[in-house]
Amino acid sequence: MGKDTQCVHSGSIPDRMSGGLNSPIFTSSSFVYLDADENVYPRYFNTPNQKAVIDKLCTLENTESGLLFSSGMAAISTVVVALVGKGDHVVMQRDIYGGTHHFAGAEFNRFGIDYTLVSNEPADFKAAIRDNTRLIYIETPSNPLLLVADIAAVAEVARSYRIPSAIDNTFASPINQNPHELGIDIVIHSGTKYLGGHSDICCGAVLSSRELIERIKSSAVNFGGSLNASTCHLLERSLKTMGIRVDKQNKNALTIARHLSSHPGIRRVNYPGLETHPGFDIARRQMSGFGGMLSFELDENRIDPQRFVRGLELIRPALSLGGLETIICAPAVTSHVKLSSAERAELGITDGLFRLSVGIEDVDDLISDIDRALAG
Repeated sequence: MGKDTQCVHSGSIPDRMSGGLNSPIFTSSSFVYLDADENVYPRYFNTPNQKAVIDKLCTLENTESGLLFSSGMAAISTVVVALVGKGDHVVMQRDIYGGTHHFAGAEFNRFGIDYTLVSNEPADFKAAIRDNTRLIYIETPSNPLLLVADIAAVAEVARSYRIPSAIDNTFASPINQNPHELGIDIVIHSGTKYLGGHSDICCGAVLSSRELIERIKSSAVNFGGSLNASTCHLLERSLKTMGIRVDKQNKNALTIARHLSSHPGIRRVNYPGLETHPGFDIARRQMSGFGGMLSFELDENRIDPQRFVRGLELIRPALSLGGLETIICAPAVTSHVKLSSAERAELGITDGLFRLSVGIEDVDDLISDIDRALAG
């Protein structure tokens, strides 16, 4: 089946009582155990609504199994702690979501985990591997600079050393990129973003082989970061339209990125769909669409960042991303605020950098709003 068909039909639970088209919501937190194949309980990640969503996501990412979590960070942290322990080492891409970066800095030492931050180049991952390296972690396109890592090349490095590899695939979504098909072992999503797509739920997902999911599940059950039936229902509903939502967001983002690239008040635009982007050729090879996320840096000698963002009328300054509406944020005071100013400077995150999550509105209206704010 094609992606749009998978979004609509995969994983759905037949409603044998009423004949309804939507999967029923099984609200119980208590299930009978006599003559059951397994003990069913929300914290065990095996309720019907959890399974319905996972089946759909596994189809979209071409994986064997998966787990749903209460947030993207619950998914990321559980993967790491399940596979890495005291005395072990992680090789992690430097340019990643600020929450993940902060998690490593704040928690790894407490768990006795060592880690090395590297660029998005496969050779740097290889050079950082030690005898005790137990996980390689990447994010592409990255948050917020939209750097592109060669997924297949990094996966090959990990495979050659028999080290599990994991990727945060949130920015791309399963519509634009399927890392498991390129050799990555574990695919992670902050489902709050494109999977949910309506700015109204918080969730995460981990997708992989049955063997690795069982290892991760052993820790996940102890940590208890599972998802309730009502949110699973909203997530399954949202996934049905993900294909058409992301397609429109791809087109809008590319149009806006090209427009901003020619504006004299913009120093640079970060979008993998631009031919001038350093990762364009790799992105074109491993992505079917370039995504709805872009970032751009203002020339602060010409445009005051605060005046610009307060001058927007249609585009709202807000946290998160991936929703139907276009929103904007300054990573220095939002997604990467927990990093020190020195760490932000090392990553290239300035006060004039803005991240734009492009929605499904008419693109001419969005461009007009941006131009008015830049002129103001």
